[in-house]
Parts: sequence; C-alpha cells; structure tokens
Amino acid sequence: MTDPTAPTAADDGDDDAISAEAVHLPAAAEPAEDPLAALLGGGGPGGFDFGALMEQAGQMQAQLLAAQEQAASTVVEGVAGGGAVRVAVTGAFEFQSVTISPEAVDPDDVEMLQDLVLAALRDAVDEIQGLTQGGLDLGGMGLDGLLGGS
Repeated sequence: MTDPTAPTAADDGDDDAISAEAVHLPAAAEPAEDPLAALLGGGGPGGFDFGALMEQAGQMQAQLLAAQEQAASTVVEGVAGGGAVRVAVTGAFEFQSVTISPEAVDPDDVEMLQDLVLAALRDAVDEIQGLTQGGLDLGGMGLDGLLGGS
C-alpha cells in the first residue's frame, strides 16, 4: 500500500516538474456561440428569431379571430336584377331574408326568377368573401425582419 504522505515525483525537489494545477489549457471544447441560442433568436444578426415568429403567429391568430367574429356578425346584401331580388345574409352564412319585387314575379317565366334568386345568392357570397379576405391585413405585421433580414 502506498503512503499518502510519502513524497511524489513532483515533490522530490525537481524544479523541472510541472504540476497539473499549474497548467491552464484553453477550453477548446466550448463553442464560442451557443448554436441553439442562435437558432431560437439569440444568435445575433442573420439568425432565425423563433421568439419573434411565435409572437407574430399569435398576433396573426388574434387578428384572424377578430376578423372572423366581425364578419360573422356583419349582414351583407346580395342583389340581382337591378334590385328586384335581394338576399340578406351574415358573414357566418346565416340567411336573414329574401325580398322579391312584385315586378320580378312572372308566372309565365319562373326560370327568370330562379336565376335572379341564384344571382343574388352568389352576390351575397362574394360580399362575404370580400369581408373575410379584407379583414386580415398581413402587410402591417412587420414580417420583413423575421428571418434575420434587415
């Protein structure tokens, strides 16, 4: 068994010996920059900012929900035949009313009335689509710098 108090080769008075504690090696294994931080938004210029992406997604979702709620409660009117047939419908496609002018009713030409009703329905659907497409403005979201661009 070795005596822990016995002198070692480094302790024998040899001035050429260097102890392990006296040697300082640079930590070559440590990266200069954390790659995960660079990926998730801490990587400086040009890095993908995941935090900003999540914030933008949350803003877009809130804006989309607000636009959908507004469109659902808005009543639009589809018109055909110069106003002879009118259809009122909400953005949620809940039909409120159909109004047909007496002048549009011709018992000998029912097909024309059917075409007018169909045209008014299509017009109402176009109005609803205009509401929902116009309700989400992505231009003001500031997406230009999201992917590290300037």
